[in-house]
Amino acid sequence: MSPELAARFAALVSARDVLDADAAKPKLSEPRGLYRGKAALVLTPRSTEEVAAIVRLAHETGTAVVPQGGNTGLVGGQTPDGSGEAILLSTAKLDRIREVDADGDLMVVEAGVTLARAQDAAAEVGRLFPLSLGSEGTCTVGGNVATNAGGTAVLAYGNTRDLVLGVEAVLPDGRIWNGLRRLRKDNTGYDLKHLFIGSEGSLGVVTAVVLKLFPAPRETATAFVGLASPHAALELFRIARAHAGPALTGCEIIPRIGIAFALKHLDGARDPLAEPHPWNLLLELSSPLSVGLAATMEAILEEGFSKDLLQDATIAASGHQAAAFWRIRMGLSEVQGHEGGSIKHDVSAPLGSVAVFIEEATAAVEAHAPGARVVAFGHLGDGNIHFNVSQPVGADKATFLAGWDAMNQVVHAVVHAHHGSVAAEHGVGRLKRGLLAQVKTDVELDLMRMVKKTLDPRGLFNPGVILEETRS
Repeated sequence: MSPELAARFAALVSARDVLDADAAKPKLSEPRGLYRGKAALVLTPRSTEEVAAIVRLAHETGTAVVPQGGNTGLVGGQTPDGSGEAILLSTAKLDRIREVDADGDLMVVEAGVTLARAQDAAAEVGRLFPLSLGSEGTCTVGGNVATNAGGTAVLAYGNTRDLVLGVEAVLPDGRIWNGLRRLRKDNTGYDLKHLFIGSEGSLGVVTAVVLKLFPAPRETATAFVGLASPHAALELFRIARAHAGPALTGCEIIPRIGIAFALKHLDGARDPLAEPHPWNLLLELSSPLSVGLAATMEAILEEGFSKDLLQDATIAASGHQAAAFWRIRMGLSEVQGHEGGSIKHDVSAPLGSVAVFIEEATAAVEAHAPGARVVAFGHLGDGNIHFNVSQPVGADKATFLAGWDAMNQVVHAVVHAHHGSVAAEHGVGRLKRGLLAQVKTDVELDLMRMVKKTLDPRGLFNPGVILEETRS
């Protein structure tokens, strides 16, 4: 980029919103270090109008734009390539909570508001925003929308897509689309917000959203259970769903190796159960009504014991103890990093196939890489498993990670056999772009390309993310 063009871009925002090299550096690589890029400029606009001005100039000059939220994504969708030609547009300073409407059960927030802050704003008026992720203190609502984030509450509340009423976005030509509608029902043609939810910044920049709120829970019951197998966990989930219905708001499966990693690397972590078990299930019931959830949880566990599904179980006696249970689950991604290289798979399978998938994929990995340690955990209730593979003890990290693609092929072959997805909640980004042809029909890919070409004919928005490079 010429100095003259760089100066034109920089003039569109305050001088403090043009990041110098030191401030920009953390934004140019993703959390796992798989992708590191360069940018001609890193800009942090503070309003939708400033975003639009940047995008208009980019459109005029043929400059690529890479939108970025909290930079917590795990598939490289927020990281520019190594050419140094693109503008990295961070939405971190679009951080106003414009309105919280408790009576309407909604809130209007800008893209740079962190997920934790959105949760807190809802709680202040006695409401719940249920999206919950391990990165919620850092990830932003705009990034959640752009990736259609999932998390631990999908079982009860759905993905981000299900939590959004309206979207404001800057289109690739610089126009602002104000779609911040608050309607629960609106059948006036195409629902355009869904073009931007899950588009990973490839069709425009989400600058604000209208989020659904829910009554805050008045009652919660949390249990930590020891089991022999994923099959037993799946059967206990069915029992829990039958007893609790919509009050079942969390169902997370954790292997023993995950507990061992947490006890070793997570400060203050304690094993919730007296003895180790091959598998564990974290169950949460919650309700805005006082309906005796403790008794419901006891009934679930009693039936599980009567059917020889459970080896042990404990119900949290306090909110503090429940939080300790959840801290182990939320810390699983972090603690794997202390065990060397980890090859990740964010996959899903039909609910009835999840247990078989875990067993078959584990056997396939162990045959492919003897000594590799499978850490399969996650959202059993919605079929999304984080099937991660840690390196063998004492192995060379770089050598292990060099086998990433081969390991993916082994695991994904089992995913395909069960008609699952290779991108359950983290998105496609750059990491999984080459896999789309394996899971999408030609018609689907053509439709995706047509949408991209229509909204971004020059291919300037997040080029190379989701679809192959399309710049012209």
